[in-house]
Amino acid sequence: MRIAMLAPIAWRTPPRHYGPWELVTSLLTEALFARGVDVTLFATLDSVTAARLDGVVPAPYNEDPQIDAKVWEFRHLAHLFEQADRFDLIHNQADFPAHAFANLTGTPIVTTIHGFSSDRILPMYLPYQDRVSYVAISAADRHPALRYAATIHHGIAVETFPFDSAGSEDLLFFGRIHPDKGPVEAIAAARASGLRLHMYGIVQDEDYHVRQVAPLIDGEVIRYHGVAGGAARLAALGRARALLHLINFDEPFGLSVVEAMACGTPVIAMRRGAMPELIEDGMTGFLVDSVDEAVEAIARVGGIDRAAVRHAAVERFGVARMADEYLALYRRTIAAEARRRASADGV
Repeated sequence: MRIAMLAPIAWRTPPRHYGPWELVTSLLTEALFARGVDVTLFATLDSVTAARLDGVVPAPYNEDPQIDAKVWEFRHLAHLFEQADRFDLIHNQADFPAHAFANLTGTPIVTTIHGFSSDRILPMYLPYQDRVSYVAISAADRHPALRYAATIHHGIAVETFPFDSAGSEDLLFFGRIHPDKGPVEAIAAARASGLRLHMYGIVQDEDYHVRQVAPLIDGEVIRYHGVAGGAARLAALGRARALLHLINFDEPFGLSVVEAMACGTPVIAMRRGAMPELIEDGMTGFLVDSVDEAVEAIARVGGIDRAAVRHAAVERFGVARMADEYLALYRRTIAAEARRRASADGV
């Protein structure tokens, strides 16, 4: 089985710090390669993989201002699709632009939809659903107008997240500084609880950060640490009393949620999007509907068994499970394409 794995080019694969799509793409690529799958990763040229790396984009456009996103994205796509017939299947992790090439190749395509942002993108999905097999990353993110080949939750390398049986009395916010992610709500819940809050993440909305978040950061009770990677990231995820994930949108998945749980840290999250699929209420954290309920949950979270949180993450969100589900989908998709061609040839 020869697989072309198409990564986004916003960040390196795997990302140095932030880059959830690139992270999932990397984890799946390495897991497939470890199983003996002939996989070629199409990504930025600074990417790192044990598999075969192919590409033309010198660097990620979010890291190098000389890289024009639109120009290099289409150069990236053209480079893969010009050699599409070398592969049994193309796995597109890079959103809808790849669909523009779907009717120009006979190679079957699987697209993982990393969050269905709005109905405005439907024109690049609806016309191609007979040619492209769509994967939802949660049941909550399925769009009613589309047909899906599967729902496959993301997996993480749980063995790389050390279990912290004790945590601490401090709370954690781990995500983009953006209204969607609820940093202001996390700060409000922490202050009402009288507990310190450690905040990590890129500033994605600078105006929001300057006007609403930064004035609340005092460096003592509310501490913002910027982007954390490597050992600092793992320590932050594990040493918290709880991760506050008080989102203001219907989040399609939430990698930081399962990463925190892999360290044994319970998650207190708004009951939106995929959160009810990820969190077992009362077992691995709490689902809430307001900041006030989050404050109540913080008071009760000490009763959560951190070992049980870790066990749930290992059982449900390991990368091996994700790879197995994608391999099964690849086989179904390739077989369906073979049947279609045989029928078209009158065999």
